[in-house]
Amino acid sequence: MRPAAIISFRCLPLALAICSILTGCRKTEPVQTTADGKTSVQLALNWFVECEHGGFVAADVHGFFEDEQLQVEIIPGSVGAPQQVITELAAGRILFAVSDADNVVKARAAGVPLVAVMTAMQNSPRCIMVHQASGITQLQDLANVELAISESRPFALWMKKKLPLTNVSMVPFSGSVGEFLLKPNFAQQGFIFSEPFVAKEKGGDPLALMVSDLGFNPYASLLVTTEATIEQQPELVQRVVRACLRGWQQYLDNPTQTNQAINAQNSDMTLAALEYGAQEMVKLCQVQTEDEQNVDIGHMDLARWTTLVRQIEEIGEIEPGQVNPQDCFSLRFLSSPQQK
Repeated sequence: MRPAAIISFRCLPLALAICSILTGCRKTEPVQTTADGKTSVQLALNWFVECEHGGFVAADVHGFFEDEQLQVEIIPGSVGAPQQVITELAAGRILFAVSDADNVVKARAAGVPLVAVMTAMQNSPRCIMVHQASGITQLQDLANVELAISESRPFALWMKKKLPLTNVSMVPFSGSVGEFLLKPNFAQQGFIFSEPFVAKEKGGDPLALMVSDLGFNPYASLLVTTEATIEQQPELVQRVVRACLRGWQQYLDNPTQTNQAINAQNSDMTLAALEYGAQEMVKLCQVQTEDEQNVDIGHMDLARWTTLVRQIEEIGEIEPGQVNPQDCFSLRFLSSPQQK
C-alpha cells in the first residue's frame, strides 16, 4: 500500500531525497567518503518501502552495510519510481537501485546498460486481485470487470496477448485498494504479499490470481547497477551485494525488527500485513529447481533471462535480437564468501 508521505532511512531531509530521485538535482557525487572513512552511496527503491524491499532494509537495520564500511542512504520510491530509478542510473546520479527483470530488459533495449547483480525474488509476486463473489477463479475467466492496471507494463501486455479479457475495461492503477472495496465488478493488479492482505484487512473479499500462472515470471526486487560501475568500481559492487545478501537472509529468517522499521516509514503497511508479507516472501525467495535443489538467495539463471527476453520480443516491446539475455545479469558478485 502507498503512504501519504515517506521519509528517508538516513538523516537527509525529505525534500532532498525527493529532489534527488525525482528531479536529478543532487549536486554531490554518487560516491563519497565520510569523515569516519566509510563509503557513502545511495540505493533507490522502485516503490514505496514494503516487504519486497525487506532484505535491503535489513542490511541497514542490522548493520550489514556498516560491516562493509558502507553508509547507504535508502531512498523510497513512488508511483513513477520504476522508470525514474533507471533515468537516475543512466545519468550516473545514483549507482544502485532496485528494479524488476522486465525493466532491466527494456532499459537495455533503450541503450541503458543496466545489469542485475542479485535478485531477491525467484518468482514474481505479481497478481490480479478479484472479488471472490465474482466467480472468477482463474485469469482465463477474467471478464465483465473494470481492471485497474499499469496497461503499458510487459505483464499487462502479456495478459492482453494471452487472455480473451471479454468486456474488460482497463483503467489506470491508483496504488490503492479503495475502489476495489467499493465496486463489486472491479479487479486490480497487486503483489501477493500486499494488496490482497490489506483488502481483506479492510473487510474485502479478495482472491489473488498469479500472473506467473500465464508463464510470465520475471525475477523481482533485483539489485541493479550499470556496466560502468561494475567495470570501474567492482570492489564497491561486491561490498553492496554482500551486505544485501546478508540482509535478505536475515529478513527471511527473522523479519520482526526490519518490519518495525518498514512500518515506521510506511504506516499504511501494518505490522500484521508485513508479518504476512514476510511469510509470503519466503515462498517467493526460497525455491527449488525441478530436481529439488535449493536455489541460493540472489542467484539468477540464463534460461530464465532468455525466456523473458523472448517474451518481451513477442509482445513487441523490443526488436528480436535487440537484447542479449547474457548481458542482463552478472553472477560475479554472488560467489564471494559473506563477511561475518
